[in-house]
Amino acid sequence: MRRGAALSTAAKTFGVVVIAAAAALVTTGTPDAQSDALDGRLHADLDALVAGMDVPGAQLVLTRGERSSQINSGTGDLGTGAAFPDNAQVRIASNTKTFVAATVLQLVGEGRIELDVPVERYLPGVVRGPGGDGTVITVRQLLQHTSAIPDYLTDLDTESVAALRQWRTADDLIRMGLAKTADRQPGERAVYSNTNYLLAGQIVERVTGVPVGVEVTRRILLPLGLTDTYWPVFPAESVIRGPHARAYHDFGDGLRVDLTDIDPGWGLADGAMVSTSADLSRFFAALVGGRVLAPAQLDEMRKTVPSGDFRRSDDFGLGLFHRVSSCGLDVWGHGGTMHGSFVYGGTAGDRSVVISLNQIPDMFGGAQRGADLDDVVDAALCSDA
Repeated sequence: MRRGAALSTAAKTFGVVVIAAAAALVTTGTPDAQSDALDGRLHADLDALVAGMDVPGAQLVLTRGERSSQINSGTGDLGTGAAFPDNAQVRIASNTKTFVAATVLQLVGEGRIELDVPVERYLPGVVRGPGGDGTVITVRQLLQHTSAIPDYLTDLDTESVAALRQWRTADDLIRMGLAKTADRQPGERAVYSNTNYLLAGQIVERVTGVPVGVEVTRRILLPLGLTDTYWPVFPAESVIRGPHARAYHDFGDGLRVDLTDIDPGWGLADGAMVSTSADLSRFFAALVGGRVLAPAQLDEMRKTVPSGDFRRSDDFGLGLFHRVSSCGLDVWGHGGTMHGSFVYGGTAGDRSVVISLNQIPDMFGGAQRGADLDDVVDAALCSDA
């Protein structure tokens, strides 16, 4: 359906060849020859990624201190042939989880939530069933995907436009996840589950008394000036507010369906938000740079465990993933997959890069054709390393 680790099993082979349209490059800040050369290389890399991953188009934003580069490739609208608009908004899917985790950790810093106490303290009677016991599972385990609570998403029908329009509440989906039998013990290993973040969102709401989207907005979006990022008012709002590319999905018949005005995020804490590559790049840079959380809470967020999930090799922190780049840098980020969009990137040092695609990519076919998202991200982050 939507949200999931960036390398979700939903990223399947579509078998439709895309011819990349002319790419565009927009830069802000003081130019220099080295940066211009890097932008040129990334331009070529993004063209190759669009063709190799079999997606209509992509937009890459690289932030280097005060300098920002936007690179477009392929097509933002298959009907008109138009490129991605400047500063295009996109449904960021599971990148939402990092905003939610940061909000929880701010509340930890204020003494209103404790990481290592049972979820039962904040959601009495909610986590019950073969999928988990709230008297045992902790808040930390929700944020780190070590709770062992099954992912509701694997049992949800998302294979048609009609199914995507049949939205469910967080309570419905939590019950669906908990009705499944857990296949491991809490704390045993990290396996990605969207159910965890529906529960984390409910903890925020119980503690603060306001919707989680409101807390994310007032605690993170407004202080950082992320004016192109928002939590949609669902179900009243389904059309993306600002300039955006069209969003496409192949349900398995080789035909691209335009899902732009359908919101598969359903306003939920595991994947609701809309942002731009530029705003998302700024957010991750601010988060990793210590401008969102106090040092103690940022340290907790960056305590990782090895992935126990075949879908993702990154180490799991608290709403934040870690990997080591090809040049040895510690790269932090998340990623998000949703019908109609795929948003991925990384932050290391004073650089942050985000790539937005307007269709879930053909990861496996792309690998066979030599297209790799991490290679493009590393090219952006490693040029001076």
